[in-house]
Amino acid sequence: MNVPTLFGMTEHEEGGHLFQRRQAGGTKEGCSLRRNTLMGELSAEVLGTFTLIIFGVGVVAQTVLTPFSAGAQSIHWAWGLGVVMGVYVAGGVSGAHLNPAVTLGLALRRGFPWGKTLPYMGAQVVGAFLAALVVRWNFWEAFNKFDPAKGFKSQVVFNTYPNNAADYANVSQLGALRDQIIGTAMLLILILAITDARNMAPGSNMAPFIIGLAVVAIGMAIGAAAGYAINPARDLGPRLAAWVTGWSDPFNDQRGDFYAWVWIIGPFIGGALGVYIYDFFIGASLPIEAPVGREVEDPTTGRPVDT
Repeated sequence: MNVPTLFGMTEHEEGGHLFQRRQAGGTKEGCSLRRNTLMGELSAEVLGTFTLIIFGVGVVAQTVLTPFSAGAQSIHWAWGLGVVMGVYVAGGVSGAHLNPAVTLGLALRRGFPWGKTLPYMGAQVVGAFLAALVVRWNFWEAFNKFDPAKGFKSQVVFNTYPNNAADYANVSQLGALRDQIIGTAMLLILILAITDARNMAPGSNMAPFIIGLAVVAIGMAIGAAAGYAINPARDLGPRLAAWVTGWSDPFNDQRGDFYAWVWIIGPFIGGALGVYIYDFFIGASLPIEAPVGREVEDPTTGRPVDT
């Protein structure tokens, strides 16, 4: 199925590309053709995820290291806007997954090719890693003044931890795992609802903005227990950046226990649950016919159907 997009036309459109859009009146005969190669898609995932993490890790650095902050509200809004900007950067080429849990969910229920899942996930980690290096460089003097020993109090800039603040219940690793499953499941449910042409989907140029608002809402509602990473690349890339720039213990929690498994396994479980929950409760009840001008999708899977 040849599908025109905002930036040209893919030679063969495959499932799982959330934000590639039809041009008004575009046809194969009337458009310049450009094939989206895998390398092009991976480059888009790198830059889209880089954009997300520049805003996300950058706002945490500014909040922790400097007085120029509005605290948690800065963090919630900058992460949400980072998602918006990252999707606008990459959406026309790769579909802007920006998150291995999203890639897995789309492979499970939206026909995204399994052969692309690991390359996409790797590209997302690379983008997050590079962005965290840039944040480290940009706040070089602030990091060195705030925590010259490169310990836990500045490590929190790069990655999430279970909350053990004095005024909050001490969260165990299993509690953080629960939090990541719930948060990522909600993220996937909202992404599928917002991008499902058979549902009340907005115009595709507004979908990134509304998904960003969804991330803000998740952070405001359930972000306290474990920092709402809800994205393995978001945590792994910055942890690797911290490790190569001198932090000695980036893969453990503040208690010294190995923590890497939580922010990998939790989002993957939550992402898979989210797509199945959406399709069971909503997708299977939607009509097969799409609104005029939109793709027809199978109501049991949400995947495009050739017509």
